[in-house]
Amino acid sequence: MGTTVLIVDDSKLARIVVAKAIAALQPGWAKIEASNADEALAILRDGRIDLAVLDFNMPGRNGLELAEQMRHRYPDMPIALATANVQDEVIARARAANATFVSKPITEDGIRDFLSGAALKLRAVHG
Repeated sequence: MGTTVLIVDDSKLARIVVAKAIAALQPGWAKIEASNADEALAILRDGRIDLAVLDFNMPGRNGLELAEQMRHRYPDMPIALATANVQDEVIARARAANATFVSKPITEDGIRDFLSGAALKLRAVHG
């Protein structure tokens, strides 16, 4: 069973950048992309997703609202919230949803800690 990461961003270019950063750090991980919260929820219903990287600013539900929804169904899933919008209220809500902040634009260095932590957590859960 490999590890599958869900990348949710309304920008195709941003999804490519995130996928490249993940591939550089975790080459064996599968990546599934969604362009909005509804698509992401449909993918989550259909398959086994191990962790997620969510864009904050998206049309419809934003990444924080999606993270809060996901947290109810997947209490232990590692979730990263990617944003350039680091306001206190957003940080507080992200912490409450147990989501990790990753600043945009996403780089290998910027996402390394989240992916390392997620890999350790997943190993602990899956053995």
